[in-house]
Amino acid sequence: MIAPVRTAIFPVAGLGTRFLPATKATPKELLPVLDTPLIQYAIDEAQAAGIERMVFVSHPSKRAIERHVMDDARLRYELQSRGKSDLAEELAEAAFSRIDDDVVFTMQNEPLGLGHAVLCARDHVLPGAVAVILPDDLIRGEGCLGEMIDAYKRNNAGHMVATMTVPREETKKYGILSVLSQDGSVLLADGMVEKPDPADAPSLDAVVGRYVLDASIFEALETQTPGAGGEIQLTDAISRGAGTVGLAGFRFSGERFDCGSKAGMLKATLSLAEDDPECSEVLDEFTLSRGKALAA
Repeated sequence: MIAPVRTAIFPVAGLGTRFLPATKATPKELLPVLDTPLIQYAIDEAQAAGIERMVFVSHPSKRAIERHVMDDARLRYELQSRGKSDLAEELAEAAFSRIDDDVVFTMQNEPLGLGHAVLCARDHVLPGAVAVILPDDLIRGEGCLGEMIDAYKRNNAGHMVATMTVPREETKKYGILSVLSQDGSVLLADGMVEKPDPADAPSLDAVVGRYVLDASIFEALETQTPGAGGEIQLTDAISRGAGTVGLAGFRFSGERFDCGSKAGMLKATLSLAEDDPECSEVLDEFTLSRGKALAA
């Protein structure tokens, strides 16, 4: 029987340069999507999937992430003293306790790539396969990581990556899976190609920010030579293991938003706003006024 996936790694050391100057003082992962910080969606997804230990690979300049994630007893006391006990309780429920919860923060001091960030978590993971969640990819729906872990238990692939189908002209923006066969939502593969020319793309199945990886990934990363941009690429290490531990893609059921870009962040915000009665009314008013302005 395949052991349960007990650890999730959150690589959050990036400096968020595409969102400057907003990220000069506030980490990108704490920027709100509607009314919730981006990283909270990833944490909620991991909790729903049954993850026991969460390892955040951060940067010394981004201590605010730890302040958000962990309980702040002083702030709660201040809120309670001002008669805002409900808000204090809400914050306590959303935060992790240093005593009751299994949460680790470790640092990636140099920007040496996603693969290097995952390697930084090596000494802190529980035995067995590990999950990797990129908070930049907000995935709405049934819980992508939970779906993947369920599929992982039923398949022999050591490495599993989340995939979505993209138009051929967009394959140059993603790592693309080299698919051998398909069984429902699971795609058996023999490797990945990083950002291929559309004419050379082996499929239209693009890899996005959810992974369930065999523990051997750490040995592969330790010996991985730098790839694109001189960085240690996670996709390169995963591809190296395709022939030994196996590789599969998983077509998740939710909708993915690339919140590493301003356009993607806006799309995610609008999608969530549509489901919020107060915000949807504002959207309707905006659409109506724009329509009248264009018709005039």
